[in-house]
Amino acid sequence: MENNKISRRAFVSASAASIVATAASAKRVLGANNRLRVGIIGCGGLAQGAHIPSLMRMAETDNVEIAAVCDVYQKRLDQAATKTGAKAIKNYHELLDQKDIDYVAVVTPEHWHARMTLDAADAGKHIYCEKPMTWSIEQAKQVVKKIQQTKVKMQVGVQGMSDDSYETAQKYVKEGKLGRVVQAQIDYSRNHKRDFWVSDEPDKDVRPGENLDWNAFLGPAPKRPFDLDRFLHWRRYWDYSGGIATDLFVHRITRIIRALDLKFPNRVVAVGGKWEFRDSAAEIPDTFDMMLDYPEGLSVVVLSSMANDTPIPHVLRGHEATLEFTRDGFVIRPQGRFNKEGDKTEIVHKKSGGEDILLHHRNLQNAIRNGDALKCDVMTGYYGVVAVRLAIESYRKSKYMKWDARREKAVEA
Repeated sequence: MENNKISRRAFVSASAASIVATAASAKRVLGANNRLRVGIIGCGGLAQGAHIPSLMRMAETDNVEIAAVCDVYQKRLDQAATKTGAKAIKNYHELLDQKDIDYVAVVTPEHWHARMTLDAADAGKHIYCEKPMTWSIEQAKQVVKKIQQTKVKMQVGVQGMSDDSYETAQKYVKEGKLGRVVQAQIDYSRNHKRDFWVSDEPDKDVRPGENLDWNAFLGPAPKRPFDLDRFLHWRRYWDYSGGIATDLFVHRITRIIRALDLKFPNRVVAVGGKWEFRDSAAEIPDTFDMMLDYPEGLSVVVLSSMANDTPIPHVLRGHEATLEFTRDGFVIRPQGRFNKEGDKTEIVHKKSGGEDILLHHRNLQNAIRNGDALKCDVMTGYYGVVAVRLAIESYRKSKYMKWDARREKAVEA
C-alpha cells in the first residue's frame, strides 16, 4: 500500500514538473527578428491549397520557415515535402519531438483536432488548429484546460476573425447604436452540380497498407474497413465531421459571437435533410438550418444549403438600428422613427484585415513573438464548438437541446 502511495506521489510530482517545464517552454518569447519554424500536420487540400502557400509567401516577409510536414498518406506527404523542401514525417509524434519547431498547424480531419492539440501543447508547441477546434464539446473542455495549464498560444482557424468588422461591430453594439439587439441572421450556402462535397476527379492512387495508413487516419474514430469515400470525403460522415455545422457554420456563428460578445447559448434547435442529393452516400444533410437563443435575450438564425447558393443579408437586428455586414465591412442603418432623437445618419465601417489564412497565421506569430492578443483564442473556439455541436445533437435527435451552464454539458430540453 505504501509503495502505491509513493508511486502516486511520484506521478503527481512528475506531472506537475512536466506542466511547469512545458509552461516555461511556452513562455519563451522570440525576438521580432527571430525565425519561427512551423510543422504542418495534415497535407490535404486545405494545407496544400492555403496554409502552405501562405506560409511560403511569409518566408521572407515574416521570417517564417516550414520545417516539417506530416501526413498518413504518402502521396500527399511527398507532394508537400517537394513543394516546401521541408522534412517529411509520417507520425505526428515524431514531428512534435523536433526541438526546433516553434508551432504546428493542425490541418487534419476534425476527429483528430483535439488529440493532436493536446499532444502539441504537452510538447510545448504553439498551435494553429483548423476549425472546429474539436469534434466534441467534451474534447473542447479538455483543450481549454490544457491550453490554460501550459500557456502555449493557440489560434483556432476561423480566419474571418482576422477581419476587424466583428470586433468593431461589438463596440457599436455596446455603445447602444443599435438599441437592444433581438436577432441576428447569417448564412453559408453553396450549389453543387452533383453529389455534394465530393471530388470531380477522385484520387484513384490510394492503397491502404501501401501508401496509406488507414488505422492512423481513423485514430480515435470508430474502427471501420477501408472506404475510399470516407477517406477522401470525410466531411460527409459523422465519425469525422459535423458536416455543414462544423465545416461552414462555425465560421458564421463565431462572427456573431464576436460581434455580440456572446458565449454559450441557452437552447438550440436544428432542422434539415438530404433534400436534393437524396441518393448520396453522405450521412450529413445537404440542407441545414439552426436557431439559437442566448441568455442575453436574442436569437441567432444560421441557414445553409448545398443545393442553392442565393445568400441572405448578414445582419444584427436592433430595436433602433440594423447592422448589415458587407464585403467592405458593415453599415448601420437607423430604424426610422424608433431611432434615438430621430437621427437618420448611417454609420459605415470600412474593414481592415480580412478572411485570410495568411493574416491569421501572422496574428499567431505576433502573439508568440510579442504577446499580441489572438483573433480566435481557445475560449472563442470553445463557444463555437458548443453552438454547432448542440445544433448537430438537436438535428440527430429531433429535439431541442439546452446548455447546462453549471455542468458545462449539453442536455435535452
